[in-house]
Amino acid sequence: MHLIRPDAGEVRLFGTPLGGLDAQALRRLRAQVGFVFQKHNLVPRLSALSNVLHGALPRAPLARAWLQSLAPAALREEAMLCLERVGLTHIALRRADKLSGGQSQRVAVARALMQRPRLIVADEPAASLDPVAGDEVMSLFSGLVKDEGLTMVFTSHDLVHAVKYADRVIALQRGEIVLDALSHEIDVAELRALYA
Repeated sequence: MHLIRPDAGEVRLFGTPLGGLDAQALRRLRAQVGFVFQKHNLVPRLSALSNVLHGALPRAPLARAWLQSLAPAALREEAMLCLERVGLTHIALRRADKLSGGQSQRVAVARALMQRPRLIVADEPAASLDPVAGDEVMSLFSGLVKDEGLTMVFTSHDLVHAVKYADRVIALQRGEIVLDALSHEIDVAELRALYA
């Protein structure tokens, strides 16, 4: 978020223009955005629970949010609740490098939830998963958005996912918006035609 400054115009987040913010104010604003990446970016040798705790780093001292054994009970309980929201409390103590792709991505989602975000940005969240795990992760996102009132923006080359899981679809070509529509007003064939 605002890693690359725009050549023209203004970028706002939650109504705040990003251009004039100092580093500390920008950091506070960034802490309100949970990111879920295509590559899950988990620390392989740490447990799922410790990886989820990392979502609390913007609001907790490093030592307290790095390992579950050092975290205060309240943070551990919150991290377990985040794992519960993604259906993974049973693997809390399993090392991240022992998780399946779908489990890893769901741990990444739990880590983002641990941030207590106002917005989740997901970059191709199902691209590295098999079709079944991809649908499970996208369905999980859809449920969280509806149940918890979160806003989510996700990028996807999967046109079926775009229509099925998004409320609104924005299609880009060469950096230009070529479609901006409610997902129930379009179909996959129409989207495919844009990229033919």
